[in-house]
Amino acid sequence: MIKLYYQTYGHYLSAKNMTKKISKQKLIGNLKIDTKTLGVFKVIRKQTIKEAQKLFSPKKTKIKVLGISGSARDEFDMAQEASNSETLLKYCLKQCEFLGAKIELIPLRKYDIKYCKACYSTVNTQCHFYCTCYPQKTPTGDDMTNILYDKIIEADALIFATPVNNFKISTLMATFLDRCISLDGSLAPASPQTPKDKALNVKHLRFIELTANNDLPGSGFLKRFLGKVAGVIVTGHEEGASMAISNLFLALNHFGMIFPPFSNMYAMSSVCRSTDEDKKIVLNDCYTKEAKMLAENVINMVKISRECRASNWRYDCKSN
Repeated sequence: MIKLYYQTYGHYLSAKNMTKKISKQKLIGNLKIDTKTLGVFKVIRKQTIKEAQKLFSPKKTKIKVLGISGSARDEFDMAQEASNSETLLKYCLKQCEFLGAKIELIPLRKYDIKYCKACYSTVNTQCHFYCTCYPQKTPTGDDMTNILYDKIIEADALIFATPVNNFKISTLMATFLDRCISLDGSLAPASPQTPKDKALNVKHLRFIELTANNDLPGSGFLKRFLGKVAGVIVTGHEEGASMAISNLFLALNHFGMIFPPFSNMYAMSSVCRSTDEDKKIVLNDCYTKEAKMLAENVINMVKISRECRASNWRYDCKSN
């Protein structure tokens, strides 16, 4: 069989897979739609393929690292002292900068992030990118839609820092991660005027199931975290820290993020020690050095991942 080198994505694709098509009439009959609706589905598919080309093209730009802080604590607020997890994140980011990366700290407490309404649980194509529950550049849009999605897409790596709150990640971090679902496969709405048209969105899903090609990024659901590098910093006692790290790892791994060796750390004091004595222990040289080493591992993994294009990582683009 003739093999084609599809240079944009770095895949060897068979001629059969590249040209495989389902007839227009068969799609119309199977989906019970008209020609105009089929045209809309095809336009979204074409646009998403172009987005994937841009998203997964080889990068020669300066490495960009986002530090996502899920702490609500601030020395100028009720706590009257800086967050331990955020302080360690700053050490980590500073080391990334020393290694040549462009860095940015995102303290989630300073952003307006609304809760996720879990539209994908109705049907995957009910959840959109950009999020249509809080539409971009409208009075109901929030900072996730208007600001943070674009920052995430531009980043090569994200380092997540959270305290342990009741044996789990912070509420701020959980809300942020929930809203990241729009980056994890979601497409443009088939009807921008009525984006939550369930019947239409079910048909859009069926269209994807019939036409998506795992060898052609963007032909189905598009995972925009794919190939980005992750690091995790948690402060808290061991039982809660392990649960928080596991929570983050499972979610981010299913987003398609890459974890280098020793990509997570937790800083803790003793449960027998008064909390007002924690800071000098949690922020001692042992943990600040570990944060700097985490930074080195993240930057090294970004360099490695740039040699292996993100589109080479495999997932089923017909389901989300």
